[in-house]
Amino acid sequence: MFVNKSGCNVKQCVYTKNKNKVFRKKIAMNTMKYNNDILFKNLVDDKDVHDILKDETDRQVCSMELIASENFTSRAVMQANGTIFTNKYSEGYPGKRYYGGNEFIDKLEELCQKRALEAFHLDPKEWHVNVQSYSGSPANFSVYTALLQPCDRLMGLDLPSGGHLTHGYATKNKKISNSAIYFKSMPYKVREDTFLIDYKELEENAIQFKPKLLIVGASAYPRDYDYNKFREVADKCGAYLMADIAHTSGLIASQLLNNPFEYCDVVTTTTHKTLRGPRGALIFCKKQFQDLIDFAVFPSSQGGPHNNTIAGIAVALKQVASQEYKEYAERVIQNAKQLAQSLWEYDFDIVTDGTDNHIVLVDLTRKGISGNKFEKIAEMCNVSLNKNTIATDKSAFSPSGIRLGTPAMTSRGFKKEDFEFVARILYEICTLCIKIQHTAQSNKLSDFTDNISKYDLKLKILKEKVSNYCKKYPLPV
Repeated sequence: MFVNKSGCNVKQCVYTKNKNKVFRKKIAMNTMKYNNDILFKNLVDDKDVHDILKDETDRQVCSMELIASENFTSRAVMQANGTIFTNKYSEGYPGKRYYGGNEFIDKLEELCQKRALEAFHLDPKEWHVNVQSYSGSPANFSVYTALLQPCDRLMGLDLPSGGHLTHGYATKNKKISNSAIYFKSMPYKVREDTFLIDYKELEENAIQFKPKLLIVGASAYPRDYDYNKFREVADKCGAYLMADIAHTSGLIASQLLNNPFEYCDVVTTTTHKTLRGPRGALIFCKKQFQDLIDFAVFPSSQGGPHNNTIAGIAVALKQVASQEYKEYAERVIQNAKQLAQSLWEYDFDIVTDGTDNHIVLVDLTRKGISGNKFEKIAEMCNVSLNKNTIATDKSAFSPSGIRLGTPAMTSRGFKKEDFEFVARILYEICTLCIKIQHTAQSNKLSDFTDNISKYDLKLKILKEKVSNYCKKYPLPV
């Protein structure tokens, strides 16, 4: 007789204690067949979704993934993310739930918290981590909810300088992010000659603006941060210091970049970029902010956590703590430096003249083509990357840059010599873009698009070259 951990006699659940077991079983099986067939169908039975999944799987296997914010997660993470943990509603926190039946969910969440602190080498007596946020943007807004009042002031890196939308982004005519709508924001920027953060101007503006929250972090900044300098500025203007390490968290956990935990009050990160987990987020905070942060996440900002995602995060964090992962993180940076060097040899302009992390930002201004044109042709060649503004751009609708990242293809096994091939492919794409634009005799995207078909053969050859190369490297599916 099998008894599970809940004390449930599985045999009794099927046959019951009734003397007429055969009759009861027959009724139960008939009822199950009548009511529950749909529960036991496989995804393949939904042809529409299954076909789309197959197409996306083929695309990922055959494509060169260079988007800096993307990665390929492990089979174990995907398995955890697809478990029956998704069935459970768990509003609240371990030991303080609003629903019953959370004994094992509590264990899961506490395990995830423990692994998060261990992965980032943090003392649980000094640091707390909330693992319930659905993604990076809600996590950031939860921090604002915890530490700020409406109309309080915050400062973050300007979006054209490489910052993130959620760090208070607004244009001259419109407040774009909710962090700019509900709070007063003033950005700091990079220098237009070096594209590096202007720490002197940052300090001057912060002392004058007096933000209550100073944010360090970005989505398109290829250099490391001077967290000590940010701490000094925060102290001078009486601000909390928050680091958003969504892009670099895996590299920080592997102790390959400067450590924000030495200087910051709060640190947020997504879990699906360099951490290589499922799509979720973590909020680390000093112990004195624990109650504020937890209340800001639930009940202030969201309801029940996604327990299946927390399971996947827990699995990913165990991997992050391993020596194999640290070696992976080292290769991510080595490959980014190689990519930057190889692109420079192909006469590309590399923003900040290199990289300290996983990002390579390329300025296409001298090439005479825009980032959106480059992105369009790259996608037709099975190369995924994204157009990106640079600090000197006058319009976000026609950005001069492209942002490249090495985490995803490093996960598939790419080494430095493979990124030399990547640079060659990007050079050929750029050359093709220039030819199409010359044929179009116009800088308009519509005219550019109208002339692409004249180069179908070249596009086909490039696509096959990329596809054949990438298929040699395994991908968990």
